Amino acid sequence: MAVWQFDQTHTSAGFTARHMMVTNVRGHFQKVDGVLIYDPENPNASSVEATIHVKSLASTGVEQRDNHLLSPDFLDAENYPTITFKSTSVNVDGDEGVVTGDLTIRDVTRSVTLKVEKTGQLTNLSGQTVAGFSATTKFNREDFGLTWNMALEAGGWLVGKEVKIEIEAELILVNEPVTESTAAS
Repeated sequence: MAVWQFDQTHTSAGFTARHMMVTNVRGHFQKVDGVLIYDPENPNASSVEATIHVKSLASTGVEQRDNHLLSPDFLDAENYPTITFKSTSVNVDGDEGVVTGDLTIRDVTRSVTLKVEKTGQLTNLSGQTVAGFSATTKFNREDFGLTWNMALEAGGWLVGKEVKIEIEAELILVNEPVTESTAAS
């Protein structure tokens, strides 16, 4: 099994939500860490765990909105400082795959499925083996207790229910796998 750690300086989790029924608002979290356990002989036996640090929310373009997202109306960063994901199944096909797992926001856990693409692998300038991955999913925020909203005079709601997550991750190989061929040498 190979162990890969998220490189926090080259990993982020972005989100998109509908605003006033007409446009999308984007934001991202700057601090994401985690680990990928990868079995090169059986990629579907791999697993991944990731943690998003809520207070690392970066600008959505409006400071008041950023503060509201961190408040008890939404993420309640003081009481729930992290969002976590733990895989329950991995299905790899070449450089693409589907990872299903438990997403926990505000102590509410629901199963979500991420579409994942390996975007490359190489040796970086420091001599470390690194790999890049992109992952996307979407979910209903109300399923996680994120129910704050405001009705609009013209009809509809201030904040859409669907949230899209996009993760761009660079992982560093920290433990080479031991395979049957390397164990025999």
